[in-house]
Amino acid sequence: MTNLLVRRSQVNDVNLADAKAHLSELVARAEAGEAIRISRRGKLVVQLTTLAQPRKPIDPETLRSVTDTPRPSADAPDTVRTMRDEARY
Repeated sequence: MTNLLVRRSQVNDVNLADAKAHLSELVARAEAGEAIRISRRGKLVVQLTTLAQPRKPIDPETLRSVTDTPRPSADAPDTVRTMRDEARY
């Protein structure tokens, strides 16, 4: 483990035996955005990286209904007071 921690700040290469022993730590590092390369017998064979999160498609009708609604004419303090009084916070 100490070998893995020392190498962590310098190089993102890990041998397969260390990767097997510390997979949870490597996955956490990959989730944090670090690219981890794993080698077998000195040859790089795989890279752990985080997956890009798929974006939700935007429904044009929903977007239009949200953007077409008129904005209230009250100023911010009155809006906050109204929300507080109506318990909508």
